[in-house]
Amino acid sequence: MIRADRLHRRFGPVIAVVDVSLEIGRGEVVGLLGPNGAGKSTLLRMLAGYLEPDAGTASLDGIDVRRRPIAARRRLGYLPEGAPLYPEMTPSGLLGFVAGVHGLVGRARRAAVAAAAERVELGPVLHRPIETLSKGYRRRTALAAALLPDPPILILDEPTDGLDPNQKQQMHDTIRKMGRDKAILVSTHVLEEVEAMCGRAVILAAGRIRADDTPATLARRSPDGRLAGLFRTLTLPDAQPLPDVRRPAEAA
Repeated sequence: MIRADRLHRRFGPVIAVVDVSLEIGRGEVVGLLGPNGAGKSTLLRMLAGYLEPDAGTASLDGIDVRRRPIAARRRLGYLPEGAPLYPEMTPSGLLGFVAGVHGLVGRARRAAVAAAAERVELGPVLHRPIETLSKGYRRRTALAAALLPDPPILILDEPTDGLDPNQKQQMHDTIRKMGRDKAILVSTHVLEEVEAMCGRAVILAAGRIRADDTPATLARRSPDGRLAGLFRTLTLPDAQPLPDVRRPAEAA
């Protein structure tokens, strides 16, 4: 459902993503881990079709995002980093606008707005101006907009940013449940979140994939038996090359 083939991107002298190849199928929730500046958001933006790669290709549900961008985006729900919102609108108004963009009208439009709002529990603030909302509720509003058309593919950049512990747990549960029949790629720098909601973890460092396997398998490969230990080993500035810690199918 999500496929990257040797994606490469640089910004002037800085190489952000280096020949990244990745495949995510329906029914998978994959956590993309990495320190700040690892290239996570750049990779997600290329996969979503909002940033052109210097080399390589990306496809969503078999649709090339560069050659057929509109068709590819119709299969995608995308939550970018720092998702911009219209501050003068209410969550209800914004979701209605998003529903209209997706061609939903009448009863279908109202049902889609209600379902998206309920999924992220926006009820208490549904009719308040977005500019008056807390960071957590603004983040939930942006996520509801991404979820509204019920797409088969979700790319979520830091979906729990700004949420309190209870809200984070609810979001973990929601993402796990949606992952039963969708392909979901979640970017985060919180290792515990990957262990809580993802069946697979990909560690990105200096623009390259350094590890790709289940969180439990990666933890067993760590010197201290913990995912955090492997993460530090692979991502510290003076990290040394290690044997391949990707799944056999990925390493082949």
